[in-house]
Amino acid sequence: MTRRVVVTGLGMVTPLGTGVEENWEAVCAGKSGIGPVTRFDSTEFPSRIAGEVKNFNPEDYLEKQMIRRFDDFIHYALAGARMAMDDSGLKVDENNAHRIGCVTGTGLGGLSMLEHFHSVLMEKGPKRVSPFFIPGIIVNMVPGQIAIEYGARGPNLTTVTACAASSHAIGEAFRMIREGISDAIITGGAEATVTPLAFAGFCSMRALSTRNDAPQKASRPFDLDRDGFVMSEGAGILILEELQHALNRNAKIYAEMVGYGLTGDAYHVSAPEPEGAGAVACMKMALDYAEMAPEDVDYINAHGTSTKLNDLSENKAIKIVFGDHAYKLALSSTKSMTGHLLGATGGVEAIFSVLSIKHGIIPPTINYETPDPDCDLDYVPNKARQAKLRAVMSNSFGFGGTNASLIFKAYEP
Repeated sequence: MTRRVVVTGLGMVTPLGTGVEENWEAVCAGKSGIGPVTRFDSTEFPSRIAGEVKNFNPEDYLEKQMIRRFDDFIHYALAGARMAMDDSGLKVDENNAHRIGCVTGTGLGGLSMLEHFHSVLMEKGPKRVSPFFIPGIIVNMVPGQIAIEYGARGPNLTTVTACAASSHAIGEAFRMIREGISDAIITGGAEATVTPLAFAGFCSMRALSTRNDAPQKASRPFDLDRDGFVMSEGAGILILEELQHALNRNAKIYAEMVGYGLTGDAYHVSAPEPEGAGAVACMKMALDYAEMAPEDVDYINAHGTSTKLNDLSENKAIKIVFGDHAYKLALSSTKSMTGHLLGATGGVEAIFSVLSIKHGIIPPTINYETPDPDCDLDYVPNKARQAKLRAVMSNSFGFGGTNASLIFKAYEP
């Protein structure tokens, strides 16, 4: 008998706020979290806007000593994990520790700390580099530190697949529970790359929006006048749990996870395959895994980055997979409000997908002002929409042509 997997806890830190309630209220209201860069002097950069996490106090979630030792992306992840664990009520003890794991995704790791200690090395020499530097930046320290915090001794793994990283993490956690390896897994992802080096790299690629005079209008997925993505930071953490395990402890259930697809484009280091072949295969795999027909999906939380090529490719892929039903689907990109959280984006968007099922509300695609004739689907423009949702797909597609699709559905006993 196939083990069923449900979502029992949520936690998030994004440019829209800290905590699930604040984030959900913001996306339903069509609020943007994008503004001018404040972390460093961006005067010489073509793009000078970002989705920075604001009013976040790491001392609410970590001891002061721990804060100094770890990069911001680990701070965000630990905060998200604390919220998700508190929300779920899941307790780890000697009886279940080996059955509870941590699987998270990150794209680039601790760039801020890396840049800082490179300057220390150049200016003051090797003896001034902290012994905590390496543990403070490596990507697997997220699940490692979460596991230490809660005593979870099950699978401990990090996926590093660019913008699909945390969606892959959630998918792999899902499979581990389905296959009986674990009974519950803390999963999702984190990222903190609003740094000079990351900005310089993405600006050189001409990937970022340069709508510096109107930052809240800059992220505009599927709009004809889109000119690039807006870099953001934060974390989205979920508790996935085997159904009976959740029922035995009377846990609240947000939704059930039923599908997962993962493929590669084998095409280009950064551009998607123009006809969306990899995304097509990925979405079909997720549907097959869930044993669902395309018509069973009511809403897609799109990857929708606000770049010319990505939005067009994803739009084509959705039409191939869903056929005539593509025009009946609701489709939106919450990146229009959060910006692009890179390796954390799949975790954040999985949470929004789960909440859309739970509350019967589809978040909008804001800044949709000028339709693109080549992007001709229903993007839930500018205002949230009430709808009873049976099943929701969340897409994440990353550099290197790495793709992930997740499917959640309304929980039925």
